[in-house]
Amino acid sequence: AKDYELRQYEPAKWVSTVIRGETQKEAMRQGFWKLFHYIQGKNEKEMKIDMTVPVTCLVKSGCTDFKISFFVPFEHQDCPPQPTDSDVFIEERKAAALFVRSFGGFASPEKYAEEADALARTLRNRGQPFHEDFFYTAGYDSPFKLFNRHNEVWYFKK
Repeated sequence: AKDYELRQYEPAKWVSTVIRGETQKEAMRQGFWKLFHYIQGKNEKEMKIDMTVPVTCLVKSGCTDFKISFFVPFEHQDCPPQPTDSDVFIEERKAAALFVRSFGGFASPEKYAEEADALARTLRNRGQPFHEDFFYTAGYDSPFKLFNRHNEVWYFKK
């Protein structure tokens, strides 16, 4: 469709942390730094790992817990080094079909929510079944990139 796409993702490992009881913006900041320290060598192998995209944030309706995640690079998918920070963990996400809406600019939590609402409305209008109680935000750019930024919101297909 012109305003969203349906993607199939294979199973993959992500390094994640959950930040509780903060605003989404503050959770993203804290979570990003915890994960950044992991890829900078705060792991059992003291291994530096390349930064990957996207950086995702799981947003659940009415919940102030946010799960922030970095994709584990392909060369480490089989055996990612274990985190040494007890708040950081490796998770394996199952294969999934995702409805994705892309947008540009600097994405705030409000902008992500607005885009997620627009995607949810479109999917309902088209009779597409999806899990409505949560969505993921996905950011692809460093904060220093000023132009042609790429952001997404994801809903899981039922």
